[in-house]
Amino acid sequence: MGFGRLALATLGILVLSVFVGRYPRPYWMPISYLWKDELALRLVLYLRLPRILTAFLMGMALSAAGVAMQTVFRNPLVSPGFLGISQGAAFGAAFSIVFLSPSAIVVESSAAVFALAALGVSYLLASKIRYGDWVLRLVLAGIVSAALFSSGVGVLKYLADPLRQLPEIVFWLMGGLWSVSWRDLLSILPPVTLGLVILYLMRWRLNLLGLSDATAFSLGASPARERGVALVASVVATAAVIAVGGVVGWVGLIVPHVARRIVGADAQRVLPASMLIGGAFALLCDNLARVLLAGEIPLGIVTSLIGALVFIVMFARADLGVRR
Repeated sequence: MGFGRLALATLGILVLSVFVGRYPRPYWMPISYLWKDELALRLVLYLRLPRILTAFLMGMALSAAGVAMQTVFRNPLVSPGFLGISQGAAFGAAFSIVFLSPSAIVVESSAAVFALAALGVSYLLASKIRYGDWVLRLVLAGIVSAALFSSGVGVLKYLADPLRQLPEIVFWLMGGLWSVSWRDLLSILPPVTLGLVILYLMRWRLNLLGLSDATAFSLGASPARERGVALVASVVATAAVIAVGGVVGWVGLIVPHVARRIVGADAQRVLPASMLIGGAFALLCDNLARVLLAGEIPLGIVTSLIGALVFIVMFARADLGVRR
């Protein structure tokens, strides 16, 4: 599948998603309701459109971050939560709900701050470790950072009010876009756009960063500095979407593998393909989350279920090799 057809398929999913919902009838809204039913029009403009665009932006950010991190760490099982980013955001959201305020803006701000703090903790710990090269040290530091923030979330869940605060923490950890508005979309648009633009401009350098430091340096790259830029761009984009949508797993892990099966292993092609596929994947999962049942299913559950099934199918079939 070429990029043209991939882009057309993604655009089609975006357009069709506008008419998917449970009002004015289950599962599908005829286009005529846009001018026949004022409530349906307002629902599309003020609720459905910002949610659709946020879901698409979330998928793009998580998938692009997944490509960058899997390449930089030379590990196909790395995802955007690898450096404790998701765990840091979860701790920030839980901290805000328990000690600050449950309002959306405070929870989102706290989640973003602690997601970036998790990256800082990982880098600080990596600089103190005296074992292996820089990539290995950062991997070990990310594991420790994730464990620390996960423990903090457990403590906050224990301290939370079981009737008011604990349900909010649990639902946020499951991920979901049920409360997204235009304000939320506009608040994450600058950091996500900045992160994605940086990663896109660096896409031709990612192949070099996947090599050993000595080889990358001999080919004209500055491995430490360029890896740092790619990681910071990935974390900024990831932290922004997690702050709004909660912890949504598997998108950044599985989508880069799907893109490699379609366009090959060259990061120059994998990155833009992953952005399109990831946006479409997250949007399709969100459509299912909001129409399958009368009560909305948390987005994180849908992405994990579908992502795990795709992972099993992909790696169980020997004929699905990576294109060269």
